[in-house]
Amino acid sequence: DAHATNWPIPDETLRRKLAVPSQGRLYYVRYALKMGWTVEQIHGLTHIDPWFLAQMKELTDFESELQSKGDFASLDSQYVRGTLQKAKALGYSDVQLSSIWNVDPKRLRQYRKQLGASCVYKLVDTCAAEFEAATPYYYSTYEMPFSVVGATLASPATSPASESGRARQASPLQDAGTTMVAEDEIRLTDKPKVIIIGGGPNRIGQGIEFDYCCVQAAFAMRELGLESVMINSNPETVSTDYDTSDLLFFEPLTHEDVLNVCERLNGKPFGAPRDAQAHGSAVGIEGARPTGLVKGVIVQFGGQTPLNLARGLHDAGVPIIGTSIDMLEAAGDREKFRTLVEQVGLKQPANGIARSVDDARKIAAEIGYPVLVRPSFVLGGRAMEIVSDEAQLNHYMAIAVKAEGSNPILVDKFLDHATECDVDCIADYDPLGNGRSVICGVMEHIEEAGIHSGDSACALPPYSFTPEIIRQLKDHTHKLASVLKVRGLMNVQYAIKDGEIYLIEVNPRASRTIPFVGKATGVPWALLAAKVMAGESLDKLGVHEIADPKHVSVKEVVFPFSKFPGVDVILGPEMRSTGEVMGIDDDFAGAYAKAQMAAGAALPLAGTVFISVNDRDKPEIADVARLYADAGFKILATGGTYDVLAAAGVKSERISKLAEGRPNVRDAIKNGQLQLIINTPTKKGPATDEGKIRAMSVMNKVPIVTTVTAARAAGKAIGKLQKNGWSVKPLQAYHAAKSD
Repeated sequence: DAHATNWPIPDETLRRKLAVPSQGRLYYVRYALKMGWTVEQIHGLTHIDPWFLAQMKELTDFESELQSKGDFASLDSQYVRGTLQKAKALGYSDVQLSSIWNVDPKRLRQYRKQLGASCVYKLVDTCAAEFEAATPYYYSTYEMPFSVVGATLASPATSPASESGRARQASPLQDAGTTMVAEDEIRLTDKPKVIIIGGGPNRIGQGIEFDYCCVQAAFAMRELGLESVMINSNPETVSTDYDTSDLLFFEPLTHEDVLNVCERLNGKPFGAPRDAQAHGSAVGIEGARPTGLVKGVIVQFGGQTPLNLARGLHDAGVPIIGTSIDMLEAAGDREKFRTLVEQVGLKQPANGIARSVDDARKIAAEIGYPVLVRPSFVLGGRAMEIVSDEAQLNHYMAIAVKAEGSNPILVDKFLDHATECDVDCIADYDPLGNGRSVICGVMEHIEEAGIHSGDSACALPPYSFTPEIIRQLKDHTHKLASVLKVRGLMNVQYAIKDGEIYLIEVNPRASRTIPFVGKATGVPWALLAAKVMAGESLDKLGVHEIADPKHVSVKEVVFPFSKFPGVDVILGPEMRSTGEVMGIDDDFAGAYAKAQMAAGAALPLAGTVFISVNDRDKPEIADVARLYADAGFKILATGGTYDVLAAAGVKSERISKLAEGRPNVRDAIKNGQLQLIINTPTKKGPATDEGKIRAMSVMNKVPIVTTVTAARAAGKAIGKLQKNGWSVKPLQAYHAAKSD
């Protein structure tokens, strides 16, 4: 943990942190340098090349110099002039400098720009100078300016657009007859622009699904005659391909860097938010009333990272198009969200907001265990957990409060044995609430509630919901889109328990499911939504609700467990998947079977299945086991599960648990006797017997299923494969059948 550090760091601790690679080791390199360690000493423990360590030492030495001068208010103006340019050239952000000098970042930015300490943009020649690159790649840098005698040059904020390449930008840092300049290689046109902010590095919770949406947005802007500009820091994505956008900026996705690009492209300073935009209503390009070349910025397609930048950019006058900032925040703020749910008249699981351990205890006691606890505004369900008693809650809160600081912790009643679903929709509401919404697709999760939606397989159309449940889900979604004045995409997550629908979460932005829905239905929903955000109407685009396709599509997730031997593979509310695949067939069983093949976990057609489930799942396991018995599988089961199967008349053989002696399930896995494992957890972690079994299944490449619902789906899929086999046909053939 790079943050939980007492100063000074004990020598033994520091040596261990430097010697063992970890995600926070660079912080400890900095600490060692601050404590006077030499580059040679640190190299001896880290084996990091001394050249890099020397660069880090230069930064820490400069940081010490900055800290020694006191607060910003007491600094000599001449010192600030010289130091700011050097600090920016070394890579210090405005936030870092404002923290060191104890000054508001906005004030420092304004002062820096007045001094002319602004970045310039350099061109990455993607064609190696053989011919002119179609899409210029840019990165920013702070060059030390050089002197030009007797020149008259424009400032960066007002320099004219140019397609000719290299331009010189003037700086107020000048003497009589001499101008300090830096070369800027940016090539601009007078064409109106829409900026799309990407998702940054692919990681758990935010992956290629959002990059797909950004690509579609770029294509949509081009079709509308607008210049598409992509800001992203990840070169390994389609959004940063040379032919995706008209302009591409490889920049860190921070407020400072993104605002720098926006201001540079706009051609003039942004004013304060205006009219509908300032009042938090949905806006297209016309509603935002931009005053420069930047007609709009799209933050809703890149996942949580650009959304976190939205408020700061909006307050700086940048025209954010689509669903308003206020509504984006209302959907993520639990107190505002609760008011919204009551306004629409929907049900929610009992919940509360805790800012201390005592708050969490009181809320959990009122709504009853088990409860789902999580920090607010998180990515991929990070730090989300189901807790069953007060002892677990105390342990969770002790860690969460320390990590999250002042951010509240959300406590929800966990809906056991509920079925979750996702509903995606597109809407074109204007600031006055005029408009309509269209349902893109309803997806039923295969895993039960409690598994993060990003880790759960799902089917479109739903395979078990009644028509009445589907109708209600669509009605609820239309109401939410209207209340939130959604302009663009919206994703809603529901849970169905005992015939009742509960609202779990609303995200008025592109979701990770929208690429799947687009491919399953044959409609480019993300592209259409981008056009709607730019001001087009659903009527003009000819978008209307479509009937469910005649085929079934199943989205399945891909996990990285094979890369981490010994890790427990159990799923929960915190997302762990790193990718997803899709299977399509004429029915659910066939589509599910194909999805498993695509995910690298092809289902066996014969052999032995091991079954061991927790007490909660035992009432359902007999029917599931019968699917495998009917398919000709031999069944091995541990004590409690064996007794349940025997009582239900399902033939099985009893096998010992790890603690009951040998031969046991570990021996069966090692000896290659098992073709499938069904194990629902009572305990988690690699140190538990269950965790060891699950880890061994991955190491020995034995397919494993950890929920009863997935085991049932797998059993049906195996039966389908045994009876009919499987075949393929082009995606276009499925969509052609839809229109017949």
